[in-house]
Amino acid sequence: MDRIPTRSAAPSAPARAHGAAAATRGVPALLLCLALLLWGSLAHAVLPIEHWTTSTGARVYFVRADAIPMLDVNIDFDAGARHDPVAKSGLASMTAAMLARGVEGLDEATLAERFADLGASRGGGAGDDRASLSLRTLASPRERDAAVDLLARIASSPTFPAALLERERERTIQGLRESLVRPDAIAQRTFSALIYPSHPYGADPTPESIAAIRREDVVAFHRARFGASGAVVSMIGAITRAEAEAIAERLTRGLPAGTPAAPLPEVTAPAPLERRIAHPASQSHILVGAPAIARGDPDFFPLFVGNYVLGGGGFVSRLTSEVREKRGLSYSVYSFFSPMAQPGPFTVGLQTQKAQTDDALKVVRETLSRFVADGPTEDELRAAKQNLVGGFALRIDSNRKILDNLANIGWYRLPLDYLERWTDRVEAVTTEQVRDAFRKAVRPDRLVTVVVGAGDAAR
Repeated sequence: MDRIPTRSAAPSAPARAHGAAAATRGVPALLLCLALLLWGSLAHAVLPIEHWTTSTGARVYFVRADAIPMLDVNIDFDAGARHDPVAKSGLASMTAAMLARGVEGLDEATLAERFADLGASRGGGAGDDRASLSLRTLASPRERDAAVDLLARIASSPTFPAALLERERERTIQGLRESLVRPDAIAQRTFSALIYPSHPYGADPTPESIAAIRREDVVAFHRARFGASGAVVSMIGAITRAEAEAIAERLTRGLPAGTPAAPLPEVTAPAPLERRIAHPASQSHILVGAPAIARGDPDFFPLFVGNYVLGGGGFVSRLTSEVREKRGLSYSVYSFFSPMAQPGPFTVGLQTQKAQTDDALKVVRETLSRFVADGPTEDELRAAKQNLVGGFALRIDSNRKILDNLANIGWYRLPLDYLERWTDRVEAVTTEQVRDAFRKAVRPDRLVTVVVGAGDAAR
């Protein structure tokens, strides 16, 4: 809930953004209307998060919400793209995409029909840190138990049909080839590779790496990375604690044993550099940044609030004021921190006319340097905190949003009172804390810059 915006990804599969949609069928419209009634009062109340560990070793996070007869479930696994073999980048996303292509006794079409008949929807995907499966179902026992059983079978015993894997592989390769000519995708892939030159966070799938993936690779990855002991189950809905415990056991008892993950390399600061790639697009796509913070960093809230002033607050941000409003160099300019299990990136992004590339970059760099040196003014900080605190209710105004928060709390082992204390921690941020945190996390003279559009001739 705290990234503004979240780390972007090319829409072609395998998607890197966490929770890439893979829904089978929508919940009936009546239930969607009922969902809007749920959070009128809860948005302003403390969320009673309950936590326990199943007999299988999975950690569970549960919020009881009786206002509407629905249940939302999410299962996270330590099966993100950071575990992809170097020559088979995309294996995590391919495995996640194949989970619902068939289970013992049920093919892909039958699975989809079963979920639809129950009025349930299923989703899933893989990001850099984790892979997920999600379920939305009626909370009534008959529908709920049947939907949970289907999700458990998808998680524990997928058949990975060879013909469907070939279909998924070809579709993914075609999508990648299409994306590799788009300036935004080229910029993002180049940026990731440069800021993470020796870390899996910097690896993106290629047509060659996807073509190298075989069924035995998918089977082995599932067996190793989808174990119960590393799973996190998040639930919110109209069920009791006892029912939630039974569901968590059902979802995790059939999972493979799993194996410990190999140690991942540390994230190291890249050398500062600027990479320009000529492209026929009318605009230059620009990304500036470097690795910054991991989840749980004590400076998270000062950086989060400070970034709202710098580039996360839309039309009220410094970058928008300097780059767009005063000089008309870009329609949109933004900045964000994307904390992950290991230090995720700080990013500034914008598009500008090719002829204005150097001017826009100069203003961005000057604005960022001043902000890191001086921090926000008291008026800017006050306005940022008012906007963030005032909008907090919108961050937990649906089952889906609360489920996402539960999953983050569970996966990154954040305190159970994280949401309860969120507004207080925002309110407590001072200008000195923002300045000190930015000076530690962002070094303007050590950033990577990628420009796709205006090549060397524009320099």
